[in-house]
Amino acid sequence: MKLAFALPFALLASCATAQPPPSREGPVGLGETAYVDGPTVTPLAVIEDSRCPMNARCVWAGRVVLRARIAGGSWVTERELLLGEPIPIADGALTLVSVTPETMAGQQIDPRAYRFAFAFDGGL
Repeated sequence: MKLAFALPFALLASCATAQPPPSREGPVGLGETAYVDGPTVTPLAVIEDSRCPMNARCVWAGRVVLRARIAGGSWVTERELLLGEPIPIADGALTLVSVTPETMAGQQIDPRAYRFAFAFDGGL
């Protein structure tokens, strides 16, 4: 009798869907999700990283362009974020505020080493 009662619950448990990884505050890597005072941001790909290497002299400081998935409430969008440039999201502005590690002349950054930090000004 106990087996007949437990079997339906065991079958339902096997139907559970995988939950997305939890959001966290602070710098995140590619594919990780950051909670940013309202929306969540998941960095997807570094489109451009032309920052001046820390061991070089440059005429131009360079830039970082990041493709990211941004979600809040019932909406999700993909946008390109430029380091230091706020973009309008919902009723506020989202900014990619830092990218690490620093670049070094003659060295490529392993994509798994990147860490990104964001700020959101506004409310959802």
